[in-house]
Amino acid sequence: MTPAPLDPHTPRQRARAAVAQLAEQYPAVCALVHSNPLELLVATILSAQTTDERVNQVTPGLFLRCRSAADYATIDPLELEQLIHSTGFFRAKARSLIGMGRVLVEEFGGEVPSSMEQLIRLPGVGRKTANVILGVGFGIPGFPVDTHVTRLTNLLGIVKTKDPVRIERELCRMVPPLEWTDFSLRLIAHGRAVCLARRPRCGRCRMRGWCPSSTVAADRGAD
Repeated sequence: MTPAPLDPHTPRQRARAAVAQLAEQYPAVCALVHSNPLELLVATILSAQTTDERVNQVTPGLFLRCRSAADYATIDPLELEQLIHSTGFFRAKARSLIGMGRVLVEEFGGEVPSSMEQLIRLPGVGRKTANVILGVGFGIPGFPVDTHVTRLTNLLGIVKTKDPVRIERELCRMVPPLEWTDFSLRLIAHGRAVCLARRPRCGRCRMRGWCPSSTVAADRGAD
């Protein structure tokens, strides 16, 4: 990939600069602990409206109880709700996991499919979740767009839209496919750790020297 400019001005230059900076700052991209695509799918569904740390506290016991799609399809809802209770919205998530298991068994032979069109047919799975599964679980380039990605790409001056599909399309034109998934997950990590929605920590952001939304003055390249 061509080195990012030191003083990026265009959306494409800012995207390239953000890719380089965030890769240095967040070398590990997927914080959800998993050992196969099914576990990743379940963990990603559970991660809605909660932290990855909380999901990782819940999934060891859940993965011991449910080892296959058939286990999710047939588990008693009350038992599943108890296993995932601390992740929040546990009733809705339990319905999604049971429905997911049933669709996997009935339509996909119990295996997690590896295409966007098939993944979004699963309960609890939208484009964002599907892109995570494709990129992390199967190594197929995808660009997940959540609220953090939407907010940061706008703040960084990379896009000027809140439409997730347009953001995905525009970023995929600016960034090489091999960077799509990792860049998205790093934006999410940065949104959780530094660029907070209510109170951005611009003084701690390594992109503050060129970010058009930065609230602090900083020398170029300052840490």
